[in-house]
Amino acid sequence: MRIVAALLLSFAIAAGVSAQDDDWSDEGWEDEWGEEPSGLQWTGFLEGAFGRRLQSDPQVGRSRTLGDLRLRLETAWSNDRLNAGFKGDVWYDAVPEEFDAEVRDLTVAFSPTGNLDMNLGRQVLTWGTGDLLFLNDLFPKDWVSFFAGRDTEYLKAPSNTVRSTWYTERLNVDFAWTPVFEPDNFLTGERFSFFSPLAGSIVAPRPPLHAVEPDKSFSNGEFALRLFRTVNGNEYAAYGYHGFFKQPTALTANFQSTFAPLSALGASLRRPLLSGLFNTEVSYYASRDDRGGTDPAVPNDQLRFLLGYEWEAVTHLTVALQYYLEWTLDHDQLLANSPAPGFEPDEYRHVVTNRLTWRLQQDKLSLSLFTFYSPSDDDFYLRPSIAYRYSDQWSVSGGANLFGGDAPHTFFNQFSDNGNAYVRIRYSY
Repeated sequence: MRIVAALLLSFAIAAGVSAQDDDWSDEGWEDEWGEEPSGLQWTGFLEGAFGRRLQSDPQVGRSRTLGDLRLRLETAWSNDRLNAGFKGDVWYDAVPEEFDAEVRDLTVAFSPTGNLDMNLGRQVLTWGTGDLLFLNDLFPKDWVSFFAGRDTEYLKAPSNTVRSTWYTERLNVDFAWTPVFEPDNFLTGERFSFFSPLAGSIVAPRPPLHAVEPDKSFSNGEFALRLFRTVNGNEYAAYGYHGFFKQPTALTANFQSTFAPLSALGASLRRPLLSGLFNTEVSYYASRDDRGGTDPAVPNDQLRFLLGYEWEAVTHLTVALQYYLEWTLDHDQLLANSPAPGFEPDEYRHVVTNRLTWRLQQDKLSLSLFTFYSPSDDDFYLRPSIAYRYSDQWSVSGGANLFGGDAPHTFFNQFSDNGNAYVRIRYSY
């Protein structure tokens, strides 16, 4: 199985390195500072958001899933050598009934040489080709905000990272070092319930789930690498990661949730095809503490694979389809050693997605439906949404998060009591 993974990765990487020189681009790390004027200019928005559960959840015991009053502040400063940026939020969250704040960007950017860019500080990072499916993008995500109905901007969480981008005639290189491990903002039971294999049922722990994080040492930092280039409109990339699984899917000897060590290698290709855009991506996850797959308290190695295609079906109506595969390796060993084999994932987990986006009224009105369906788990997740831009300052949006399926332990159906609807009103300044 690992030989198959290595061959797939080698093929994708070799395709990029051996291609003929043409034009170059950095599709995910463009220099955002070159167009900024000198001096401070403050922008941002004020937003109110409200969401409620569509059914009762006896585990959580509250109907409200979203209740934000949020203020965003953004500014940037630059001179001939340095660029600095700030983006931060402060808000009142009516679910835990407390104020909160987050710095989403506080960075200093500079170019020590003509072909090297440095970006230091707290920042949101992303790469890969998937649409709401992440294979090689192992930067932190905020799943609580995503399921609650906050703007999809908040799915990508910030991290304290040193990032460098080096441009050469043959290959471009991204390197990101996060000295202290940054996990996902995962579900803890405070706002949404989830399935616990230990309990064998849906739970919402009180107090909320707390996971044991790795020690704050250099060896436990996160290292992410991307090699990329564009040739004749084909975007090639190869990826590497050394760190930890972003979700607490492992257990300590005391049965506390924790984060298993992870190393990953991957590759991707994105290119025009017919009247649309095609993408494919592969990633091999090496679970460093369970290479033989015999420890049920640690995730097994996996091979993850993605195919996608997007096109404009008719004017202003865009269709995007994806097929995603999670192949759990050493699956027989996992089942043989698991205390609850019925709750373990299938060896092959398939997911298909479909995004429909219809833009009307000169793009002021946008209707969207994103669907996840797993034929192997027989469960689904639907994300209908609507957004209307009344003016340059005022906009309103709303939608729902709907889950369903057959078995309570499958990925989407475990959230079946968390279905919710939400609305957001924003004033931008």
